Amino acid sequence: MQLRTGLELNYEGRVLAWALDHPGCFAYGEDDQEALLLLPQSFIAYQHWVNFKAGEKSWLKESMDIDVRLLESFKIYSINENYEVTGEDGYSVNAWFQNDWLPLKEEEVEQGLMLMDWSRKDLLDLLAGIPDELREKKFAGERWDILGIVRHIGGAEWWYLDRLGLTDLTRNEVPKDTFERLDVIRKQVKTVLPSLVGKDLVVGKEGEFWSPRKLLRRVLWHEKDHIHHIYKLIS
Repeated sequence: MQLRTGLELNYEGRVLAWALDHPGCFAYGEDDQEALLLLPQSFIAYQHWVNFKAGEKSWLKESMDIDVRLLESFKIYSINENYEVTGEDGYSVNAWFQNDWLPLKEEEVEQGLMLMDWSRKDLLDLLAGIPDELREKKFAGERWDILGIVRHIGGAEWWYLDRLGLTDLTRNEVPKDTFERLDVIRKQVKTVLPSLVGKDLVVGKEGEFWSPRKLLRRVLWHEKDHIHHIYKLIS
């Protein structure tokens, strides 16, 4: 099994390795070498997750023979309102890989929709087991409490859609209620994705490129990343 990989450098001081053909599969490392070393472990866990959720309909065969192929690296940088590269206080331009230019195939969208459903169920099942007082507990060094993290997940998905001009909602119209926000915005994502099959759409927004493939990549990464985040907080 070959893992086509992109590295995102300087993501919150770490390196983020993306399995480009497997949305929702990623690994963090303190440097390039560690991120690439940990990606096969993440992929094995990802395989188990997909196979458990999909059962006989799984598109992933169990494989322990994993070859990581690094295709490219992208270093995050910041820009100001004039699109000039600046310090950390500017707008952070996140990874754009050559792979993100590729239009989504129908099979990829079908699989992506299933992955989103499984990930969302994992999130809601996790939250169901957390008592109210812990959901709103302030954790030292954390920007948000657990409900704040969940609101952030919904808000980020709206933001991804907005980058591509795929939502009619303004920022002020995004639901304030945590779970309504999750539901409303995810429904929008799932509604627009099938219409993007085969669509050669790339948009430049605030100095950053976006495409349907990047949208799918980041939606699945972001929710799973924060599921792991919440698990760490409650453990």
